[in-house]
Amino acid sequence: MKHRIKQTVAAFIAATASASAMAEPVSSKTEKALFILTSDSLQTQGMSMVLANAMAKQGVQVNVLLCDKAGDLALKTTTSAALKPMGATPEGLMMNLIKGGAQVKVCALYLPNKGASKEDLRDGITVASPPEMAAMMGQQETKVISN
Repeated sequence: MKHRIKQTVAAFIAATASASAMAEPVSSKTEKALFILTSDSLQTQGMSMVLANAMAKQGVQVNVLLCDKAGDLALKTTTSAALKPMGATPEGLMMNLIKGGAQVKVCALYLPNKGASKEDLRDGITVASPPEMAAMMGQQETKVISN
């Protein structure tokens, strides 16, 4: 009987430990996240920003690299349609992300190929350096998410 109780307790402890490991917030596993966003889809852009904001709230250091059509989010002149159910735009969610401390950059190819300049970028958004981005991508603690 004592042996059976010990087995049951051991099984309970093992199950609890593995359940709590699965429920750990992202921040305990990933210290940094780099979202590389290229899609022109408003829903993809919006969901990327929703997830990036959620990760930031969990303590993850979030970085966003906007390339190709997604780079338009960085422009002061871009105004997207609000997405349901929250009524927010991808660029509004992105600006909230910046206010929370995230770094948002456009890829080095974006401005010259768009015919735009740094002055056209929203406040808080800069141009990425390829060596800097490559170094970040190569860091073990950085999770790279591409959309």
